Amino acid sequence: MATPNSTTFSHLSFVLVGIPGLEPWYPWISIPFALMYTVAVLGNCGLLLLIATQRRLHEPMFIFLSMLPVADLLLSTCTVPNMLAIFWFGPKAISFGSCLTQVFFVHFAGVVESGILLAMGFDRYVAVCDPLRYTTVLTNEKIGKIAMAIVIRSFCVIVPAVFLLKRLPFCTSNVIPHSFCEHMGVARLACADITPNIWYGLTVPLLTLMLDAVFIAVSYVLILRAVFKLPTKDAQRKTLGTCGSHVCIILLFYTPAFFSFLLHRFGQNIQRHINILLADLYVLVPPMLNPVVYGVKTKQLREQVSCVLSRKGKWC
Repeated sequence: MATPNSTTFSHLSFVLVGIPGLEPWYPWISIPFALMYTVAVLGNCGLLLLIATQRRLHEPMFIFLSMLPVADLLLSTCTVPNMLAIFWFGPKAISFGSCLTQVFFVHFAGVVESGILLAMGFDRYVAVCDPLRYTTVLTNEKIGKIAMAIVIRSFCVIVPAVFLLKRLPFCTSNVIPHSFCEHMGVARLACADITPNIWYGLTVPLLTLMLDAVFIAVSYVLILRAVFKLPTKDAQRKTLGTCGSHVCIILLFYTPAFFSFLLHRFGQNIQRHINILLADLYVLVPPMLNPVVYGVKTKQLREQVSCVLSRKGKWC
């Protein structure tokens, strides 16, 4: 039976404790986390600056690519600074409103990034399977509409999470055993039925990340079919090479995302600190590695970086 005040009382703030069970290791954990965050910010800002200032990179593929650092910076910046503050100064109080804001932006950034990867998959499909119509299919106007659709879809899908949490009463513990606020981590503290939250937490990844991954897989099946019809192995290799960086980014994003999702819901026998540590790495590792992967595997980016460096800071 619910307590008498369970429907009227709610905490004004929560306390984030980081990674329960690893408190003695916080100073050591904070060092690689701070370095990874620094690399992520510098790498993504550098990639954005390079694409924005180099006219040779104002092509559909790089316009889509420029959206990725924005999502990565949003995902890491809305979580990692608070995370480091916990590691350096101990458990951190966060207001209920700030916690809901963090919930929104964490999940919003993830769905946006999935949508961007889907758009980049469509870009590679058109470039390989219908190259003669590439510039007419992917005009700046259409790219703008695709970007707007990604943002609107992500907002409409994630904003219900805020209201699903806002309706809940929190009349017991206000301690969140996590490094940042995320939907189910907060919902489990409620002293009310959270069945709608559970179904929402299952449905959204299936209708966004999973569906996007299926469409990306279909696009690559069609790409591979077109590639294998090319007359020479050299042509096949060059064509596949244009998709290599995108495939690496897909693996970097979806592998930990699905692993964390499955572990969070079906890995009850795994120690809690492992789940939380993986979630923390999920908001750090892809944003750190994405600009590195594209910088190493994309010929045009390498050439533009070399051009800028060879001219001692002057743009090419």
